[in-house]
This record gives sequence, C-alpha cells and structure tokens, in this order.
Amino acid sequence: MEWYSINTCRVLVVSVVLLSYNMLLISSPPAAAAATTDAQVEAEAEALRNSTWWWYMENTTSHHCTWDGITCNREGHVIQIYFSGHYGPMIELSQMKFSSFPSLLRLNLSHSLIYGRIPDEIGTLTKLTYLRISDCRLDGELPVSLGNLTLLEELDLSGNSLSGVIPSSLGYLKNLIHLDLRYNSLSGAISSSLGNLTNLECLYLHFNRINGSIPSEIGNLKNLVRLSLSYNSLFGVIPSSLGNLTNLECLYLNFNRINGSIPSEIGNLKNLVRLSLSHNSLVGVIPSSLGHLTNLTYFHLINNQIQGPIPLSFGHLTNLVHLYLCYNQMNGSIPPGIRNLKNLIHLRLDHNNLTGVIPSSLGDLINLTEFNICGNQIRGCIPFEIGNLKNMASLDLSNNLINGKIPSQLQNLKSIENLNLSRNKLSGRIPTLSMYRWTSIDLSYNDLEGHIPFELQFEYHPKVFSHNKGLCGEIKGWPHCKRRHKTIVITVIAISTILFLSFAVFGFLLLLQKTRQNQTKTPLKKNEKNGDIFSIWNYDGKIAYEDIIEATEDFDIKYCIGTGGYGSVYKAQLPTGNVVALKKLHGWERDEATYLKSFQNEVQILSKIQHRNIVKLHGYCLHKRCMFLIYKYMERGSLYCVLSNEVEALELDWIKRVNVVKSIVHALCYMHHDSTPPIIHRDISSNNILLDFKLDTFLSDFGTARLLHPDSSNQTLLAGTYGYIAPGKYMPIFL
Repeated sequence: MEWYSINTCRVLVVSVVLLSYNMLLISSPPAAAAATTDAQVEAEAEALRNSTWWWYMENTTSHHCTWDGITCNREGHVIQIYFSGHYGPMIELSQMKFSSFPSLLRLNLSHSLIYGRIPDEIGTLTKLTYLRISDCRLDGELPVSLGNLTLLEELDLSGNSLSGVIPSSLGYLKNLIHLDLRYNSLSGAISSSLGNLTNLECLYLHFNRINGSIPSEIGNLKNLVRLSLSYNSLFGVIPSSLGNLTNLECLYLNFNRINGSIPSEIGNLKNLVRLSLSHNSLVGVIPSSLGHLTNLTYFHLINNQIQGPIPLSFGHLTNLVHLYLCYNQMNGSIPPGIRNLKNLIHLRLDHNNLTGVIPSSLGDLINLTEFNICGNQIRGCIPFEIGNLKNMASLDLSNNLINGKIPSQLQNLKSIENLNLSRNKLSGRIPTLSMYRWTSIDLSYNDLEGHIPFELQFEYHPKVFSHNKGLCGEIKGWPHCKRRHKTIVITVIAISTILFLSFAVFGFLLLLQKTRQNQTKTPLKKNEKNGDIFSIWNYDGKIAYEDIIEATEDFDIKYCIGTGGYGSVYKAQLPTGNVVALKKLHGWERDEATYLKSFQNEVQILSKIQHRNIVKLHGYCLHKRCMFLIYKYMERGSLYCVLSNEVEALELDWIKRVNVVKSIVHALCYMHHDSTPPIIHRDISSNNILLDFKLDTFLSDFGTARLLHPDSSNQTLLAGTYGYIAPGKYMPIFL
C-alpha cells in the first residue's frame, strides 16, 4: 500500500508539471509559431480577396472571418466556405486559390453562378470532410486529385455539365458516406474501385451517359441504403452480388439497356421499399423470391421482355402501393392472392398476354384508383364487385375478350375519370352510369344494343359508342329507337311536370326567404342551404353549408393543406364520399376590396370555363362571415411541390414534363382564343399549376385574371407573382 501511494503521488506530480507546461505553451506560444500562424491567416485572407467572389461587398478590407459564408476557428483559420451567388456575374471556380486553406473542413458552393473546370489544386484540401458544388455550371472532367481527400464524407457534384469517366481514385475515399454525381454528362464505365467505399450509404449516378456493365464489386457496399443508376446506357446483366446489399431501401436501374434475367438474390433485400427495373431488355420470368420483399411499396417493371406468370408469392407483398408490370410478354392469369394487397393504389398489367378472368376479389382493394389490363386476352364477365372501388379514377379493360353485360354497379364509381371498355365482346344494354362532365368514356367496338342512356348522348362524342351491334338514340346520323315513342312521350310529360312543380316550389321558397331577410337582418345560419349566396353545381344540390362546416370541423387547422395568395386551402371529404378542396378567405381579407375583387374574379372566370386542363370549380359561398370556393381536389398538389420533392421529381420525367407544358399551352390557347370574351390569367407560375394522381395538369388561381373585351379599351396593369410576370412596357427593372 505504501509503494502504491508513493507511485500515485509521483504520477500526480508529473501530471501537474506537464499540464502546467502545456498551459504555458498555449498562453505564450513561441514567436516563430505565432509568426507562422499570422502569415497563414493573412494568406487565407489574401486568397479570398483575390477570388473576387465577394464582389458585392463594399469593404473587402474588413476581417475576412466576418464575411458572409466564411467561418473561422479560434486561430483565425478558415474552416468553412459557404458561397451561394444566385445573382451577379459568372465566377470561375479556379479563381479561388484552394491551396491557401489547409484547415478547410467544409466547402459548399451549390446553386451559384460558379463555372469552369474543377482545378487539380482542390486535392490539397486534405482535411475536407464536406464538398458540395451542385447545380452550378461546372464542365470538364473530374480531377484525379479528388482521391487525396481521404477524410471526405460527402461529395456532391450533381446538376452540372461534367464529362469524362469517373476516376478510379475515388475508391480511396474510404470515409465517404454520400456520393452524388447525377445530372451530368459522365461517360465510360463505373469504376470497380467504388466497391472500396464500404461506408457509402447513398450512391446517385442517374441521368448521365455511363455505359458498360454494373461492376459486381458494388455488392461490397454493405451499408448502401440508396442506389440509383437509372437513365444511363448500362448493359449486361444485373450482378447477383447486389443481393448482399441487405440495408438497401431504394434500387433504381430503369431506363438503361440491361439484359439477362432478374437474379433471384434480389429477394434477399428485405428492407427494399422501392424497386424500378423499367425500360430495359430484361428476359426470363419474375423470380418467386421477390415475394420476400414484404416492405416493398413501389415495383416498376414496365417495358421489358419478361415472360411467365405473375408469381403467386406476390400475394405476400401487402405493403405494395404501385405495381406496374405492363408492356411485357407475361402470361397466365391474375393470381388470387391479389386480394391481399389492400394498400394497392395503382395496378397496371396492360399490354401482356394474360389470360383467365378478372377475379371478383379485386373488389376488396378499396384503395385502388387505377386498374389497367388493356391489351391482354382476359375472358369472362366484368365482376360486379368492381362497383365497391369507390376511389377508382381510371378503369381500362379495353382490347380483351371480355363478354357479358356491363354491370350496373359501375354507377357507384363516383370518382371515375377514365372508363374504357372498348374492343371487347360486351353485349346487352348500356346501364345508367353516373358519369360526370369531365369523365372520359369509350364503349366502342362491342356487341352492345338498345337505347343509349339519355344522360350520355349529349355529353360524349358519338364515336365512343361506334361499331356496336344495334345502339340507337337521339344522335345525328344514328338510327332512332323504335317502339319506344309512347314511352318517351310519357317520360317527357312526366319530367316536364316535375320540373314545373319544382320551379314553382323553388320560386315560393325564394320569395319566402326574401321576405324573411327583409324582416330580420340576421347573419347566415348553418341551416340555410343553397341560397343565392351559396351556389353549388355538379352535385345535384346535395351539398349544404353545414356539410362543409362538418367536413372541416369549422375549418380546423388540421385540414389545412396550404396557403394561397388570398386565403387558405383545406381538404374536405363530403358525406357523399367525394373529396374536394376549399379555398377560404381569411377574416381580415374579407374587408379588403382587392381580395374581394380577386374572389369575385375567380368565381366569374371559372364558372364560365369548361376545359380539361383548367381546375374544376364546383361552387362557392359569398357572405360577410364566410367566403370560400369549392374545387376538385388535386392529389399531387402544385408543380412547385412536386419539383421540390426529390422522389416525386424523379417520377416526373422529361416526357411527363413536356406533357405538363403542353397541357398548360392548351389551357392558355383555350382562354386566349376559344373563350368569349378572351381571358388573361396574368399569374402563370409553378404554384398555380396543379397535378392530380395521374400527373395530369390543371391551371388554377384565377384571382388576378381579367376578361378582355375586344370592343372596348383594355389596359393590363402589373399583376401576378414576381419572377413569373411577363416582361412589358411597364415592367420595373431590378438591378
């Protein structure tokens, strides 16, 4: 014990001496060291001034550590540079002398006007852990010196015009967690050295010109969570080593030239949520092992050469939301296990060689909004259980061998927007279908006969009923229905009588209401329905003011899905099951003449417009206590929101983006040339372009629109969203 105490004391004494010495060094550094530090700090300051990146600063003689985007440590050395020049002159990347910053840890130049090549000198930043120069104007090849940045954890050079091959020296970046080179013009093969990046979690190489095969060494990246190689020119087979990536959640190989079969080892990826193999040249059958991917929500296999049946094991994929197997050569019948996929929203099996019948269990998929089996060899009848799919928006059974009658239960599909039963062997009469004005329908090329329902004759072009066995109706050029003249006369008399009595009752109620309003000046109560201040159409008068209040719990904030230019937008499910969007003016805005005018503008404009690419207005409420508009609900929200979301922006590929532009052009052409009088929108922006679940496009927000009367003097004043206003004579210039 005594020896232990003595040694303990000795250790304490030595420790105190060493600590005192270190404190002395810190408090009084040697003159040479201080001089070196001062010289280095001055070199860093001089490099920043010479770069001319901070051209907008009035005083560049101030201490550089106080500049925007510059962070220094205690010794005054620059450890972080964050430069985001959204405006001003173009700046060349090589103007910065990177060798002057040996202590730099983070460099972020994203979304700026930086251009030019990446200099080799960037390899001198050996302490760098974060390098991001995305969405700029870089070109040229990736320098080999990037391999010197061995402490780097994130490298993001996406959204540029970089070319050449991916240097194998990137394989030295063993600490790399995130590698993003997407949206460039890189070519050549994927270097097998990337298999050394065993800490990598995200690898994004999509939208390049990369060719060659996928190296099997990618299977070494055991920590990989996201792998995207889509939109390249890759060929060869999918390496079975990808089955080792058991942490993988997203695998995108779509839009390449990959051939061979789908390796069964993909079934080992138990954490996989999204799998896209679309638009390749894959052959063979779908391995049954994919039924082990029980976390899968998104599976796209569009446009390949896959054969064989849909695996029975797919009945285990109970989390699937999107299942697209269209444009292949698959055969067999739709498996009965399809009933287990309760979360399925989109099911596309079109353009295959499927046989058998439509299973009645399809009616159990109550969340289904799209079902497409067009271009197969399906037989049998349409099961009446399809009428249970209240959310169905698109039903395409065309180009099959389906027979029997059209079930009357299809009238229960209140949300249907596309119904295509053409080119089958359907027979019998067309049942009464509750189709809305905007619904697309095609019943041509069947064996239908009898009278075309009255409500369908005047809403649709005759060609949608053409090439049938014996349809008749009051359509020009079509045979009139015989032996029903007496019935029609009786029906017309009955309807006329009912309408006369309805108008009489309505007039009496209107007069009674006006009398009560003159007697008592009371505000609107919840039990007052469909007066001249509350107008609803397209819903047969079944919506009342109290329905709106009840559906939104008196406009509770939890139903709010956004805030517009002059009000908030709410989502409401009405008692009929329909989902609508409500735009409600804020209380203080109702007192402003400008906002009231915008409200009235939108009602006036949209109540006259009938166009497939302009948002549908179902009604409005105009009252001093409550003012709101009722629209058709758009599931995907605005174009701005879709483009701001990385996953949704990927889904909106260039073909779909062109369709978005075409749709808006059609809407504008209609407003400018086909509407009388013409309509000027004056606020076209990505926030005012809405997308539904199929990514169909609709123009909205007509608060600043105005009617253009050709016979009167018109003057368009400045209106709209800054940044989207068209240049003109009176446009202010911002410098």
